Amino acid sequence: MTQVQPLERGNGQDVAKAWAHVRANLRRSAGQRLFDQWLKPVVLVDGSDSHAVRLGLPSAFLTQWVKNHYADRLLLEFRAVLPEVRSVSIETMADAGQRVLTAEPAPILAQRAESLVEPAERPAFDSRFTFDRFVVSATNRVAFNAARAVAMPGTPQFSPLFLHAGTGQGKTHLMHAIGHAFLEANPGATAIYSTGERFMFEFVQALRNKDTLAFKTRLRSVDLLMIDDLQFIGGKDATQEEFFHTVNEFMNAGKRLVIAADRAPQALEGFEPRLVGRLGAGLAVDIKPAELDLRRAIVERKLKDMPAVDMPAEVIDLLAARITTNVRELEGALNRLVAYASLSSETITIDFATSVLGEVLRTSQRRITIDEIQRAVSAHFEVKQLDLISARRAVAIARPRQIAMYLAKRLTTRSLPEIGRKFGNRDHSTVIHAVKRIEDLRAKDVEIDGAVRALMRTLEG
Repeated sequence: MTQVQPLERGNGQDVAKAWAHVRANLRRSAGQRLFDQWLKPVVLVDGSDSHAVRLGLPSAFLTQWVKNHYADRLLLEFRAVLPEVRSVSIETMADAGQRVLTAEPAPILAQRAESLVEPAERPAFDSRFTFDRFVVSATNRVAFNAARAVAMPGTPQFSPLFLHAGTGQGKTHLMHAIGHAFLEANPGATAIYSTGERFMFEFVQALRNKDTLAFKTRLRSVDLLMIDDLQFIGGKDATQEEFFHTVNEFMNAGKRLVIAADRAPQALEGFEPRLVGRLGAGLAVDIKPAELDLRRAIVERKLKDMPAVDMPAEVIDLLAARITTNVRELEGALNRLVAYASLSSETITIDFATSVLGEVLRTSQRRITIDEIQRAVSAHFEVKQLDLISARRAVAIARPRQIAMYLAKRLTTRSLPEIGRKFGNRDHSTVIHAVKRIEDLRAKDVEIDGAVRALMRTLEG
């Protein structure tokens, strides 16, 4: 929390000034995307009593979310600039019926909740997630092309578009890219991006407030509706009933509906058959796990946004080969490595990367064995596996042996002495020499580099 100078004890105007400080702090700490979606609608309703501040929001759903996640934080923020504040209440504006006090322009509020323009209807899509920043390969090309088609002007070719994949494979990126492209091509259009969990929570709140008509009208009036992580409404019969009718409305109106989940429609657990049928009536596309070449391309694409970062090819290969769980973890590891290098003024090398990402590399890595590496190298270079552990020094044997040691160092967690023992009880210094030799050769010998890449693909497959 940013430290600011406390205000002197005073009147409601001091509370308004304090609120301006609090809003600025929240914008910095929460980030623009979260702030725009959840905190920007908060307004100062009553600041006449500096001991008891009253804040308001335009809907019961937003009010409940802010209470759950920011009630304590808001009180601390106010006390930091106005120590006399004892309480901060968070109310729904439709119920508060009070004038708004603010030190900056407030969101436009209507008299009735059902006529409100929620911030989600022009969502702040993440600027990092656009089509031109999505790295395409055979594993995601169909999903990418389908997403672009949905975002194009005119009648959509299919609706709903159902994207399914495991965690961190690019579903959310494509949904944000659709939003960016669609709203750019249609400046007057409206869109909602939500999650299955939020859809359920908002629907339940509407039921409790006897305000389901406003909920339905808001959702079905937009031009583009996107629901991420739909699997979370599995087993929620009432929510599924409402979602079924929403899907029908969009399909009948020929409007755009994009849905994402962690599995195909037919594999969703706890879903009614008729809803599964509707979800599969459009186009269901899967995104397969990123293969080695795609993971490497993703790292290289991210590095283009970091022009000051000098990362050797072998470090890129290390990240791509060892972090195979999902793309999100790969990007997280890259960001961590770059941040550590910047904060410590260190050069990024293999040793530095291994030191910084040690635990990440160990937990993300598929357990490749040295025996597997030796078999793959023997098959690739058409030499006997026994030759790799023999004393023979002919180049036709020595070079594959060095490559096998290099791969053992990069793709396993074995220590240098352990690797040496697996290659005919060689000393650890021999392994160090082999690793350094292959690193040097990869930088200047296209054939060696190609062989190493091919072997890594084989072993990762």
